[in-house]
Amino acid sequence: MLTPRHQALLATLAGMTVGVAVFGTVLAVNGALSNNSAAQTVVTTTTTPTPTPIASDGLDPAVLQYVVATFGSEKSPISAEVPASWPATQSGTRARYADPTGLWQLRFDARGSKQSPAELLDTRSGSIDEQEYKVLSTDNSTLVYTYLDKERGHRMGMSRWIAAEGGKRSVLEITVGGRPQDEAGLRAVLERATETVQLPPTGDDRPS
Repeated sequence: MLTPRHQALLATLAGMTVGVAVFGTVLAVNGALSNNSAAQTVVTTTTTPTPTPIASDGLDPAVLQYVVATFGSEKSPISAEVPASWPATQSGTRARYADPTGLWQLRFDARGSKQSPAELLDTRSGSIDEQEYKVLSTDNSTLVYTYLDKERGHRMGMSRWIAAEGGKRSVLEITVGGRPQDEAGLRAVLERATETVQLPPTGDDRPS
């Protein structure tokens, strides 16, 4: 027969056993929750695309390199030097070369005209319908102008007509386009194209 003292001791031992069991259960539950939380944690890294650099200081003539490009037609091929980094975006008698950023472009119109360069210049200068259009000069059969484009901002264009048959008609139009701050570079591209253009033998009456 158990004495009251023995009964109290057994009760104490039973309580300790239950406490240990409960503590172990709590640890197991907490560990499972921690593992689940770790497994569900996802780290997402967002990469921001690097913007294409824009030449804000203008087109530098000193960094331009040139290659010979051929355009026109099979019967009347024409060649001229164009910036090496401006790939052709259109060929044929209305060839076009543009830099990858879309800031600068060089165009050739080899369809010819019965009108003289002076007549074509006058017609073109009066037909451009753009905001803030302004003619800067018309020297050497070259129309230099600026205007405001709604999407690209202020732009500058230079169009030059090459004469044939003693100046009675025009055989080629060369146009460069960019921004006002690109003027030096645009003039360099225009002059290089003019100096190196090779017209068919029957129409190569370029001014010296």
